[in-house]
Amino acid sequence: MSLDVSPALLEQAERGEVDEAAFVDCVRTSLPYAWGMISSLVDRLKADGGEFADNQTPPPDEQARGQLLRALASNAIRDSLERHFGVRLAFQNCHRVAVFPLDPAVDERLARFTSIRGQLLNQSPELRDC
Repeated sequence: MSLDVSPALLEQAERGEVDEAAFVDCVRTSLPYAWGMISSLVDRLKADGGEFADNQTPPPDEQARGQLLRALASNAIRDSLERHFGVRLAFQNCHRVAVFPLDPAVDERLARFTSIRGQLLNQSPELRDC
């Protein structure tokens, strides 16, 4: 299971609409490594400015790696995180997470980061098992 869903949140989902803030809090508590990675990148982007902020340090263990994969592979989680933090998320390999502002002026940079070329240029033998 990827999220530790409280009985109250599960009941909300069974009834219909779910409070997104409650869902985001569930993600925060269930995936603390992924949450910390993304929130630190958002803080860095706000502090430093620029077109994006990214992480290039591999996760410390498989549990952390799994959290990043679950957070960024799920459309619901990823979309909620983007709305919560007010950014666009991009992901390469098993650890290279980037946050981009919503500003259309960085659309070209985001497109380069998420392109086939960008993916290929981010490969290395050390990352084969991620």
